[in-house]
Amino acid sequence: MNQPVRILIVGGGYVGMYTALGIQRKLARRAEITVVDPQSNMTYQPFLPEAAAGSVEPRHVVVSLRRVLRRCRVLTAAVTRVEQARRVATLQPIEGESYEVPYDLLVMCTGSVSRLLPIPGLADHGIGFKTIGEAIFLRNHVLSRLYLAASTPEAWLRRRALTFVFVGGGYAGVEAIAELEDMARYALRTVDGIEPRDMRWVLVEAADRIMPEVSPSLASYTQERLAERGIDVRLSTRLESAMGGRIVLSDGDAFDSDTLVWTAGVKANPMLGQTGLPLDAKGRLPCHADLTVRDVDGVFAAGDCAAVPDLSKIAQDPDAVCAPSAQHAVRQAKRLAGNLVATVHGRPRKDYVHAYAGSVASLGLYRGVAEIYGIKLRGILAWFMHRTYHVSRMPTFNRKVRVLADWTAALFFRREVVALGQLQRPRTEFELAAGKRELP
Repeated sequence: MNQPVRILIVGGGYVGMYTALGIQRKLARRAEITVVDPQSNMTYQPFLPEAAAGSVEPRHVVVSLRRVLRRCRVLTAAVTRVEQARRVATLQPIEGESYEVPYDLLVMCTGSVSRLLPIPGLADHGIGFKTIGEAIFLRNHVLSRLYLAASTPEAWLRRRALTFVFVGGGYAGVEAIAELEDMARYALRTVDGIEPRDMRWVLVEAADRIMPEVSPSLASYTQERLAERGIDVRLSTRLESAMGGRIVLSDGDAFDSDTLVWTAGVKANPMLGQTGLPLDAKGRLPCHADLTVRDVDGVFAAGDCAAVPDLSKIAQDPDAVCAPSAQHAVRQAKRLAGNLVATVHGRPRKDYVHAYAGSVASLGLYRGVAEIYGIKLRGILAWFMHRTYHVSRMPTFNRKVRVLADWTAALFFRREVVALGQLQRPRTEFELAAGKRELP
């Protein structure tokens, strides 16, 4: 009897989880599937802005890998090395010694990390917006700044606390600033002494427009709606420094801020440099259209870590590759699962061909923009389309129902705007009791 094919999937994000989900049903006893990720769950990142704003319970935007991938072996560890010649990966668990896992087919779905620039003070004062932990932290942080401003008589401290800076005008930056500003404005209903006009929200974008994912007219409309809410959009502007919380912009403006959110692009996970696999100039795995890695046998890749040819644009640009977006991740995962099944059964693989359906974005409660098959939508209808699309892509029926329940409850009850800063510092009270920390 033939031995099962050993498939190792590195990365348990959207691509990795859905790829494993697709093949565990179809390969059954034909394959042994192992999924490795430092986290034990998958985060549906398009819902991070709503989780940060309190519209969705944070636990409802994450999915347990072990609960979903019942026919797979899920290992909570980091891959530190890949030896393709031996077909062995080295894993490092949270504690203990590293060990090796052999494979026959390797699937790299390591995703991306924030692309930081060598800006003074950014590493010390910036916060990203790619994980559920960062989303919860920002929610608590923004609310804590409102409470600080309402509790201090010092004007300079008040101005600093009420100034919120977001760098990066793509989908992530626009949705994050729009949702959090909307939440903060709502929270001021219960905060004495602060008016919405006292807050300063600044969106910094190096390009000459925001949201390159949509048409220029829809991007202009989005910018106008943000401006109406008092959000200062700085185009063709770069962050020069953030030393000591002093924000210095390339247009000459400088001011103090306690909040600096960095959403200015992503780069392939740097762990790929430890694999010995071929990489392109941007650190991604160069792939064929069938999602196999070039010049390597038995290795597949998809998502943000892969440079996959964009066949829909190849006629205009022979070097066009798919952008690191959720839309590509969703569709590549499905094709990748199909190609892995075909490989195991000895059938031909199919190319990934992207058919652009459109884009949707939320700008806060009952506000949004969308462009679907060339049709532009704005306001509450676009906001509804945004929610409809993403809940349809949310993994598992369980999570779909829970997210819908959150939204339904929000129609009848007020939004909860409570800061739980203790989540970031859980040992403070214990250390005070033990005499290891002084009162602030």
